[in-house]
Amino acid sequence: MSTRETSHIVEADFTWTGREFAPGVQIGIDGDGAITEVGALRRPSTNRLSGQAILPGFVNAHSHAFQRGLRGKGERFFKGSGDFWSWRQAMYDLVEDLDADRFYQVCLSAYNEMRDRGITTVGEFHYLHHSRNGADYALDDLVLQAAADSGIRIALLETYYRTGGFGHRAGRGQQRFLSPSLEAYWEQVERIEAKLDGRTQTIGVVAHSLRAVTLDDVAALVAEAQRRKMVLHVHLEEQQREVDDCLTFYGKRPLALMNELGNLDGLTAIHCTHATPSDIQQFVDAGGTVCVCPVTEANLGDGIPSLALVPRCHEYLCLGTDSNARISMVEEMRWLEYGQRLATQSRGILIDADGMLSTSLLRAATENGARALGVRTGRIAPGCAADFVTINLDAPSLRGCEGDALLDALIFGGGDEAVTATCVAGQWRTSWTSADR
Repeated sequence: MSTRETSHIVEADFTWTGREFAPGVQIGIDGDGAITEVGALRRPSTNRLSGQAILPGFVNAHSHAFQRGLRGKGERFFKGSGDFWSWRQAMYDLVEDLDADRFYQVCLSAYNEMRDRGITTVGEFHYLHHSRNGADYALDDLVLQAAADSGIRIALLETYYRTGGFGHRAGRGQQRFLSPSLEAYWEQVERIEAKLDGRTQTIGVVAHSLRAVTLDDVAALVAEAQRRKMVLHVHLEEQQREVDDCLTFYGKRPLALMNELGNLDGLTAIHCTHATPSDIQQFVDAGGTVCVCPVTEANLGDGIPSLALVPRCHEYLCLGTDSNARISMVEEMRWLEYGQRLATQSRGILIDADGMLSTSLLRAATENGARALGVRTGRIAPGCAADFVTINLDAPSLRGCEGDALLDALIFGGGDEAVTATCVAGQWRTSWTSADR
């Protein structure tokens, strides 16, 4: 039990314990928005959530908020089929079009939508740093402001971006992403760190990818991030062309090169769509986490990562909404498993040691993501942040599905319409889907 004084008692009809939904569970929250105690406390509830179930708030471990500005665009193919690289050009066109005000509004829209969909924490893999005026890092502050205005918890993953491809200078569309040097990058990290709201904001380190950062700089970033006890994220093997170019330039695959660094505690590899199972196994055995973004990877035609051949892979997976073409953590959980079913023509790929599937998918959407971001959330337990999502037990998609069937029904048969509210650090916000009912 925490030594902090409990200020509020929250009680829903059912509370997720980590293994099941249980009735009669109360959650004590202190004035700083942290959980102090959980259980059958037998105290008067200050917030009784009748007709609802409570879960840990969803953790979105990988987002590019500004790409929400592409919503409704890029889905017409007048010149025939496209691919990731033609989509990337559309993204560069968006970058050129975004001024500071529009950038802020797009980020705010993305974060508000995340809150409405049950996401309480976002890992913002942020690389659009500069305004049109030059290398001013002005947009870094606007990302934090948009997160604060939406009330979402943010791990700002500050991105180092240096080259335009393996052995190539950055092009015109990448100029607003660049840091002039590692020294300038770390100065900016320290400037941001000094102004964070410690209750809901943290910072982490990013090497954008091996095509945008030299291998020597990646190694330096990893070493310094671990020295500073910061998490580090990196895009790896999203596209086969990326793998082929890396083989040509370095003679090895991207994830294999990362594995040569040794200690990978605190590192998260994003996508790994074309990584070999053996490279993934070596990466997670050395302390790494893999973040999969099934909806974006489907939208961009990236492919499906080979997870079925990685023993206990569910223990090392987290989820992200990436391009934010669709924001739904329920759908990300569903398609994390469905993608593997399509690839293997079998069912129940990501089950845990007890043969449970929905519990492992929920962990990917909560505590595994929290671990990848280095934040104390993702579980309903003393010492964790009071970050929750509540589910309407009377939602049409969930009727008749209480008890053991509730989580399975939410992930495989329900959706965002069941989300009634979210709570971040003890502060509640009603979902628009709830307000409209």
